[in-house]
Amino acid sequence: MSAAPPQERLTLSLLMKDEAGVLTRIAGLFSRRGYNILSLAVGSSEQPGLSRMTVVISCEPDDIDQIKKQLEKLVDVLSVDCLNEVPFVDRELLMLKVKADSQTRTEIAQIVDLFRGRVVDVSEKSLIVEVTGDQGKLKAILELLQRFEILTLCRTGQIAVMRGDL
Repeated sequence: MSAAPPQERLTLSLLMKDEAGVLTRIAGLFSRRGYNILSLAVGSSEQPGLSRMTVVISCEPDDIDQIKKQLEKLVDVLSVDCLNEVPFVDRELLMLKVKADSQTRTEIAQIVDLFRGRVVDVSEKSLIVEVTGDQGKLKAILELLQRFEILTLCRTGQIAVMRGDL
């Protein structure tokens, strides 16, 4: 029995019309083809009436060109950039509520500060913190804060921009 082909994290940046139903059509394309969406973030772009989507999927390396072609066929999608092919900067926002008391509050705040995060809410039994960074940074702070008991965890999904002048 042969092993399954290696899966790759594919990061795509799409410029698309800011209209109802576009997100559904794009997500449906991935679903119909059996690709798991690992991260999805959509927001306004630099151009009025257009949105930018960053989508991260797990796929086989041989499928990358086919995925791009299928997305480019969608009438609402104006451009598709495969960020894996160029240097890019990516970030994600992590917010979490951590169990904290008078003994642990200072230690948690110090860890958050080391990661250039912020404590955004304090209550008698917990802290809410926010941290932005790449996947490695967020994984590292989660590992350190795990021992304090994470009560709630929310992530925005990855956003990414190509490096360089263009």
